[in-house]
Amino acid sequence: MELNSAKKNQSLNYGKVISVRGSVVDIWFENNLPSIFNLLHTGKDGEIAIEVMAQIDANRIRGIALTATQGLARGMVVESSGKQMEVPVGKNILGRMFDVFGNTIDHKEELKEVVWRSIHQAHIPLTRRSTKSEVFLTGIKAIDVLIPLERGGKAGLFGGAGVGKTVLLTEMIHNMVGHGKGVSMFCGIGERCREGHELYHEMKAAGVLDNMVMMFGQMNEPPGARFRVGHGALTMAEYFRDDEFKDVLLLIDNIFRFIQAGMEVSGLLGQMPSRLGYQPTMGTELSKLEERIANTATGAITSIQAVYVPADDLTDPAAVHTFAHLSAAIVLSRKKASEGLYPAIDLLQSNSKMTTPGIVGKEHYDLSRKVKQTLAQYEDLKDIIAMLGLEQLSTQDRNLVNRARRLERFLTQPFFTTEQFSGISGKYVSLEDSLSGCARILADEFKEIPESAFYMVGNIEEALEKAKSMANNENLHDSKIAKNQVPVK
Repeated sequence: MELNSAKKNQSLNYGKVISVRGSVVDIWFENNLPSIFNLLHTGKDGEIAIEVMAQIDANRIRGIALTATQGLARGMVVESSGKQMEVPVGKNILGRMFDVFGNTIDHKEELKEVVWRSIHQAHIPLTRRSTKSEVFLTGIKAIDVLIPLERGGKAGLFGGAGVGKTVLLTEMIHNMVGHGKGVSMFCGIGERCREGHELYHEMKAAGVLDNMVMMFGQMNEPPGARFRVGHGALTMAEYFRDDEFKDVLLLIDNIFRFIQAGMEVSGLLGQMPSRLGYQPTMGTELSKLEERIANTATGAITSIQAVYVPADDLTDPAAVHTFAHLSAAIVLSRKKASEGLYPAIDLLQSNSKMTTPGIVGKEHYDLSRKVKQTLAQYEDLKDIIAMLGLEQLSTQDRNLVNRARRLERFLTQPFFTTEQFSGISGKYVSLEDSLSGCARILADEFKEIPESAFYMVGNIEEALEKAKSMANNENLHDSKIAKNQVPVK
């Protein structure tokens, strides 16, 4: 008798669909109403997944479909196993690509020897968090010198469409996995399928796929699925931090799409929108995701997140709420991109909480302040130069403009991920070389060298070599012209 009752408790609970409105499905259960966030299955082969979002009364729940609802009809049987949405964790997931349900989508053999974990995990308590602040080096000059990232922190890449967020993110993966010993986790939320396909093959070609895990919820998927991709990716990342004691680099492209998916879910559930149409629970939803990214004594999850800024407006609520969670904000500028200064980082709008003498050291701090001050003064002089010309400035101001223009060009960098488009081989620059180059430019060491020699180079020695080759080419060109000139009689 006891065995039969135990079997009954383990058996599935069944309900039936009573209403379908787009992705919103109401389901009636006779008893054992499923808990919030439980995963339900329905459809002919159980292919339609629904997540419980609200319990309306003693017999009805309201859920959001995580898959397309074609073919769903009233009266269909719904199955509840009492489990939440789960993803696989373990060493075997490295080098693989997943969808939001933890299914592999890279056409390889099925996973073996993996444990499945719920995506709804609590964030780690403050007692387990590390209070030590360490700099996380990227090999990108502009970031390491002026906007240093924090190990175990969160950095945001802010920018409108087409200013290079994904390119910068991909370059960071290449540099981190190539030079680091940790694991990289890429989470694509609501972006293009093409980007995921290209990233997979680029990482495979670079030989860094074995230390990477990828999870995608693309823009053609329902909002419910896009809303859960971030939680799934974090669950996988937490395994490597807490069980394997490794450092994890979590790249999210794009956190705005997570907020957008939440807004769509909120609208479907009939919640009253707040400012600019965003969901009233935006702050809470973003906090639940962001607070799970943390640094412990044994391992850290360092997150770099692309943030699409609607209409390039940094006062948009989505951008403002994301700012609150970040230790560094890298703002990408359309103006810089139009000038060909890549990475197109607006160095004056970008900032990092790590730029303090206690963390980066007094020498680095003073140099970064001096670089920003020079660039800010040049920005102020631009209007005068546009109206009156460079000749009308004082000698002191002219020298400052020359320094600033050389700094701007020196802080550009050729990327490994854009080699095939630019034809320039990528460069990884150490922090010492980056600081040395900036310090020498500020000391007016290279007054005689043309500013174009500093454009798209690695360290300062490469700029000097480029200047030499430019001078040789010019001399060769002049001698050819002299040879071909016919003397006038």
